[in-house]
Amino acid sequence: MSVTADGRTELTIIGSLSPSRASDFKTCPLLYRFRSIDRLPERPSAAATRGTLVHAVLERLFDLPAGQRSPAAAQALLEPEWARLAEAEPDVVGLFETPEALATWLESARGLLAGYFTLEDPDRLAPAERERLVEVITESGLRLRGFVDRIDVAPTGEIRVVDYKTGAAPRESFEGKAMFQLKFYALVIWRTRGVVPRLLRLLYLGDREVLDYTPDLDELLRFERTLQAIWAAIDRATAARDFRPNPGPLCGWCDHQELCPAHGGTPPPFPEQLPPLTESPPATPASED
Repeated sequence: MSVTADGRTELTIIGSLSPSRASDFKTCPLLYRFRSIDRLPERPSAAATRGTLVHAVLERLFDLPAGQRSPAAAQALLEPEWARLAEAEPDVVGLFETPEALATWLESARGLLAGYFTLEDPDRLAPAERERLVEVITESGLRLRGFVDRIDVAPTGEIRVVDYKTGAAPRESFEGKAMFQLKFYALVIWRTRGVVPRLLRLLYLGDREVLDYTPDLDELLRFERTLQAIWAAIDRATAARDFRPNPGPLCGWCDHQELCPAHGGTPPPFPEQLPPLTESPPATPASED
């Protein structure tokens, strides 16, 4: 801790975790290093870009007043949002070699938007917050932060955390892993607002399935200890400059195989100067996993 000039006590930040970076380390420590320490660039993918586009359309949909949030309205937002995304991130345009390929890809995004309307009626909703940055510094000094797709607050004060997924719904045995991200948000919301979210909800637009989970305080405390343990492991790996690969089925989706020892590659030299702890790694686009 430190004391400011006006006598306030401030926690010293020892590190920063988002749901995606914590998941990276759990999946493959070397992937965490490549993304968070080396900050290696990654190519855009059609799947991740589609996720980003659909998320943007659903956020804009709630800018419309209730009664106008129709399937047709969502479809009308798609191409303007694509134009906005292509201007902001010109590299994504190169994903499509022909106008026909782009049209097919946009049609797949239209299907995901159609799937959304089978899961809930946006005219009956009044989201309190959308694309909201939630952030807290724990007593240990670990900063937890991430962006929540949607937070709904009932008149009674109960909170529902909602996340849109454009990939496949998990098999039952993997549902707990799928909830990792929302448990992370639930923990931060409880720590900052003093309210345990009543419901965590994943909307799988492609499969048109809903996955709900009700957390409790004891579970969130255990989850916080899990995140502290993940950071402790990251800290040890950083001190030892030893982030090992964990080969598995997801290797085929990784941009960094040529640098990975598990695939015959050699990582770049470990950086002499680490990124500042107060600086978060660049956000990755919405993924399809």
